[in-house]
Amino acid sequence: MSELQNLRNIGIIAHIDAGKTTTTERIIFYTGKSHRIGEVDDGEATMDWMVQEQERGITITAAVTTCFWRDEQINIIDTPGHVDFTAEVERSIRVLDGAVVIFCAVGGVEPQSETVWHQADHYRVPRIAYINKLDRVGADFFGVVKEMEQKLGANPLILELPIGRESELEGVIDLIGLKELRWDQNDFGATMLVDEIDASRLAEAKQYQQKMLDQLSSIADEQLSTTLTELYLEGKEIPEALIRSAIRKGTLDRTFVPVLCGASLRNVGVQPLLNAIVDFLPAPDEVPPPIGIHAKRENEVEVPIRKDAAPLALVYKIQTDREAGAMSYIRMYSGHLRSGTAVYNIDKRKRERINRLLRMHANRSEQLQEITAGDVAVVVGFKLAQTGDTIGSEQFPIILEPMSFPVPVISVAVEPKTLSERSKLETALHQLEKEDPTFTVRDDEDTGQLIISGMGELHLEVLMTRVIDDFKVQAKVGNPQVSYRESIQKEAIHREKYHKLIGGKENSADITLKVRRLERGAGNRFESMVSPPALPQELVDAVKRGITAAFSSGIVYGYPVIDIGVTLTEGQYNQSASTALAFEAAAALGFDEACRKADPVLLEPIMKVDILVPKEFLGEVLGNLTTRKADIVQIDSKAKVESIHAHVPLATMFGYSTSLRSSTQGRATFTMEFSHFAPRSGSFE
Repeated sequence: MSELQNLRNIGIIAHIDAGKTTTTERIIFYTGKSHRIGEVDDGEATMDWMVQEQERGITITAAVTTCFWRDEQINIIDTPGHVDFTAEVERSIRVLDGAVVIFCAVGGVEPQSETVWHQADHYRVPRIAYINKLDRVGADFFGVVKEMEQKLGANPLILELPIGRESELEGVIDLIGLKELRWDQNDFGATMLVDEIDASRLAEAKQYQQKMLDQLSSIADEQLSTTLTELYLEGKEIPEALIRSAIRKGTLDRTFVPVLCGASLRNVGVQPLLNAIVDFLPAPDEVPPPIGIHAKRENEVEVPIRKDAAPLALVYKIQTDREAGAMSYIRMYSGHLRSGTAVYNIDKRKRERINRLLRMHANRSEQLQEITAGDVAVVVGFKLAQTGDTIGSEQFPIILEPMSFPVPVISVAVEPKTLSERSKLETALHQLEKEDPTFTVRDDEDTGQLIISGMGELHLEVLMTRVIDDFKVQAKVGNPQVSYRESIQKEAIHREKYHKLIGGKENSADITLKVRRLERGAGNRFESMVSPPALPQELVDAVKRGITAAFSSGIVYGYPVIDIGVTLTEGQYNQSASTALAFEAAAALGFDEACRKADPVLLEPIMKVDILVPKEFLGEVLGNLTTRKADIVQIDSKAKVESIHAHVPLATMFGYSTSLRSSTQGRATFTMEFSHFAPRSGSFE
């Protein structure tokens, strides 16, 4: 048995409105952490503690809580479902050992479900699925299971069947123990009632139990699968413990995904989900150890997940508290850290002090003296730490794999109501920038305005509300602007001669540059075909600096350039007159001229838009999309709704949520996330 067997770090991930927070509230209630159930609809959910979360009824930050079930410690991270807050999901999945993916029984596998599923695939996170909202009109348990196979490429292992459906939902059938489970609503489902399976449902239950056992025979553990198969063929009773061991093995190997079901709002199905978390999801040392890079030797190192090893932790989130200051959320991978001690920030190469260690329960906390391998906690006192930094010791300087985040695609100008508040506004924005890797702030040199960029209108709206409410800074926000990019469409060669007298001293350079278009998404590249002695290395480096700076200053309109390859093909220098300054300036000017010859193009962000619309409004919604220059990729028909998948220029999508609500009587929903950059029609005409 592993030394960390009694610990689980799990995330609850899903599409917006699938019931993540409602399910988490039940878990907190049934594990005794809360004495009442907080409802999202009432704005009283424990995990949605931010004022904005309560007002909007959505999760914005990844809240953390710790609870205990069957003497096992479960650290739960309840993540946002809205694509604008994808950074919160990404950094949470990075530090999880296992995940519960919640699907809505009506909506099925929705767009953000796919996004989080693939994020979990990327980090090789074992998971279990929970099909929620089976009490809703249009609920289809088997339809969702089929979508999991088709859309996610998953191998679902059904462990429960619903008893009844929609308003007739009574409970669930447990296929492992072949029992019917119901919940006493007089104590909010805290009492689970176990009965024998009704004769009318027994045949179906046994059929699905046989399917489950067939799937279990495919697990990698030969001894387990052989024993299961032998007992099954001999018609003997298979012990529940053996079945659970086989399910655990297959889940950890990601051979299949156990599927449970329920209706959290009706208090149906949550305790079996808690049992499944403990029984099937991994302890911290049962997942592959993380790989880090040695800061000095630069070789890959496997990090042992042990309490007696050297300390190593990852800062996966920064949050500012008005009283405590910067709070660094950390996941401890090896060793231990104590409150009141100094630690080493390996990325920053600086020592920092742990003033306090806290165990979080949403926005409440309890003080800890120590955190050990496998656990998550909050450090108060770090001044330099940023999201993605590795904390440890000089003796074991391993940098853990950094997180990657998407680029911001929407910008707005903000300015203080009064000039005296300018510095307060800048401080607030830079604090939020430190917290959120998908949010950036810059000064516009031409207008003197502060430009903020993020993942969508809601993202920026939420952050600006925080500036006004939390930081008490009154600010005016301009209209949203699209963050365009520039690129080129063909190859071009340009020779740039530079000569200038500065302070009576000659500065000259003579270089030839070749620019070419790279594949979309390849990024920018610089290479030199000229090297010493033809051109001194310091002058080659000066050319590289000039080109790199030019990448951010644009070609025609001043937007950052992307996907351009630049090659220094020739360079001539004069020992007495050539300077690094001249070569850097020649590179910037030459790059600009070369790109102007290479058919420059303005690129705009294209968004992946997914809309769920009742069938009667389909025509109207499609017509509206056509006026927004949408490219309809696919339309999927479901029982009561149509699912539209489209690519639409971001510039045409401002204000779409209001338009969609008014044209569908508020019954349609949509999600939007960045897809790719594409040439804007009539770019430079």
